[in-house]
Amino acid sequence: MSHDVETTEVDRQPLARMDELVSLCARRGFVFPSSDIYGGINGFWDYGPLGVELKNNLKSLWWRRVVRERDDVEGLDSSIVAHPRTWEASGHVESFSDPMVDCRACKRRVRADQRDDAGPCPSREGTSEHDWTEPRDFDLMLRTQIGAAAEGALEAHLRPETCQSIFTDFKRVREAARQKIPFGIAQIGKAFRNEINPRHFTFRSREFEQAELEFFVRDAERASWFEYWLDERVRFHRDLGFGDESLRVREQDKDELAHYCNKAVDIEYRFPFGWQEIEGIHDRGAWDLSRHSEFSGKDLSVTDESTKERYLPAVIETSVGIDRTCLALLAHAYHEETLEGGEARTVLRLNPAVAPIKAAVLPLSKKLAEPAERIARELRREWNVFFDVAGNIGRRYRRQDEIGTPFCVTYDFDSEQDGRVTVRERDGMSQDRIAIAQVRSYLGERLESAF
Repeated sequence: MSHDVETTEVDRQPLARMDELVSLCARRGFVFPSSDIYGGINGFWDYGPLGVELKNNLKSLWWRRVVRERDDVEGLDSSIVAHPRTWEASGHVESFSDPMVDCRACKRRVRADQRDDAGPCPSREGTSEHDWTEPRDFDLMLRTQIGAAAEGALEAHLRPETCQSIFTDFKRVREAARQKIPFGIAQIGKAFRNEINPRHFTFRSREFEQAELEFFVRDAERASWFEYWLDERVRFHRDLGFGDESLRVREQDKDELAHYCNKAVDIEYRFPFGWQEIEGIHDRGAWDLSRHSEFSGKDLSVTDESTKERYLPAVIETSVGIDRTCLALLAHAYHEETLEGGEARTVLRLNPAVAPIKAAVLPLSKKLAEPAERIARELRREWNVFFDVAGNIGRRYRRQDEIGTPFCVTYDFDSEQDGRVTVRERDGMSQDRIAIAQVRSYLGERLESAF
């Protein structure tokens, strides 16, 4: 059975929808402020029971596509704290800061080049102008200390990006894995930046997670590998469900490029607050390996076995923001609908491959809980499955719609006699009556084809 759906979301203000998405994330346990009982801490977020499943599913898909399905990419999980010389070689110590100004009256802090966009000062009567201080550099790296005693402790930084350890571990990984150029090293991990103004929920945070690939190539092959990885990464996001109306590719202008970058392309998603980058593809040349060779005194060059030529490989980088992509998935999936008869429902149309819960098992009555629980236990061997016996069946369906569960399996009184259950699909609300013995294969066929 299917139901006609009239979508009303098109009339809503984008930022109002964003507020409601943030509210849903907190209420249903996707994402909420870290240390919430103490008022939170700006720029830090905790992923709850549903959020961690969504995030892990996304990371698993990325790892499968980038690492496990290939024989030319190796995995890595490096330390969050690196030797301080790492950040000297990378250029972060020298240049990873922003010139900032503060208003002496209202205490607002902005980047020096954004003063004209700051608006009027709310604390100065008789004038709307801010009373700015002189610009001064603001360190974007978070500092820490290594050592038990305060005196003599080594000052270090929490890594501002995950890629640098890939470069410092390049030689060891290549030799241990017996890889030849071209090949890549990939890792997923936390990074930290002392953002001046964290904003847009989890989009710009001080603690965030990256999934990065550094693919090492000969210099003459940079252009072809750049296009190859750009196509691969766009395909990944398309497979997640982002269409032409919500995903675009934008090449950076020369004045936007980082100093080490020969070319950069951003994959952008259309958030309620505008087009924003969720992944970057960069031609970094041989800059990183050359700098780490210079600062460490270690030769990171490789030998061409056919010509015996020694050279430093160039690097094509793909870097996706896990938190940003999770936010894009949630924003893209969020819908409010009016059903036939006037009933409203909120639904997250998440790709089943990333949905936190793959199926919910719902006995029609508490009297049917025991046989329904047996079905749930069987399905949990494969997927994250929720069991819910509280409330009427319509209300339970709505709860699962709101968190993006693609399938609900209802065990009713007829199931005792005919050995069948009803499987309801989230988006179209169609229902199939199938044998209990077929539920596992029925779900598997649809979940495995989702990505």
